[in-house]
Amino acid sequence: MFIKKRPGWALSHSDVTPESVYLNRRKFMAGTIAVAAGLSVPSLVSSAARPVPGEALDYVAMPGFSTDEEKTPYDDVTRYNNFYEFGTGKGDPARYADEMSVTPWSVVVEGECDKPGTYALEDLLKPHDYQERIYRLRCVEAWSMVIPWIGIPLADVLKQMQPNSRAKYVYFETLHDPEQMRGQRSMFSTIDWPYQEGLRMDEAMNELSFLAVGLYGKTMPNQNGAPIRLVLPWKYGFKSIKSIVRIRFQEERPRTTWEMLAPQEYGFYANVNPEVDHPRWSQKRERRLPSGLLSPNWIETVKFNGYGEQVAHLYKGMDLRKFY
Repeated sequence: MFIKKRPGWALSHSDVTPESVYLNRRKFMAGTIAVAAGLSVPSLVSSAARPVPGEALDYVAMPGFSTDEEKTPYDDVTRYNNFYEFGTGKGDPARYADEMSVTPWSVVVEGECDKPGTYALEDLLKPHDYQERIYRLRCVEAWSMVIPWIGIPLADVLKQMQPNSRAKYVYFETLHDPEQMRGQRSMFSTIDWPYQEGLRMDEAMNELSFLAVGLYGKTMPNQNGAPIRLVLPWKYGFKSIKSIVRIRFQEERPRTTWEMLAPQEYGFYANVNPEVDHPRWSQKRERRLPSGLLSPNWIETVKFNGYGEQVAHLYKGMDLRKFY
């Protein structure tokens, strides 16, 4: 269900994609779905509907999921990020991620659901229209961006798998392939691969939770988590797991990578909270990119990254200093 009351960060109706563009999009999707429906194999189908790296995507702008803040330039979004699978430097993902092949791509779905199996990427995505959502991204390292993502609501995908009443959490896993991901074969790595993340079911089903396959109108660059990644705008960026290959519904709370590595610094929830500092730095401010030595562009951090209207109810009664 979309937001009934238009929040302060939403764009006006004049920013909605024109009707003619939207109708063309509908025609395109109808043709794609018709082709897929004619295939005889129900799961690992033809790659005809699979996004091509660097390809322009057809999508519908979602004015209720946006912000009037200035978007971070494409070059900053794609050249300054964390993806330790390719190295610990901010430029390592852009430098080395093209060593990874993202076609074909499949995702294993397992656990407490009625429709487990191995799904080709296009099967997870169909028959949903791609949406553009402009979200703020706040890194736990106290820098931030504003990014126009392309994708589909996470809830729409999870509902297709029909989780049962024992599914209290959702676990996600990144590709583990040291031959393609040089950071995973580094002798200096402290991470126990593969990268793992998780959410409570109600968090996963929240309207803001998003599976992104692109940004800035194009398919997702490898360094940003191609071909499919999670986007959770009210949580610190490390929760938005990249290059997903496994989704598991489970009754017990999953252990997550950074929580296992340094539990005193990185909690399971990882909600953006300026009232709870990282043990080694303050979380009260963030450096909005682009920035430089002479123009650091510091801004005040807002609780839940400004999305409290949509998510604060999920944590009612919880001590967010304890459940950080």
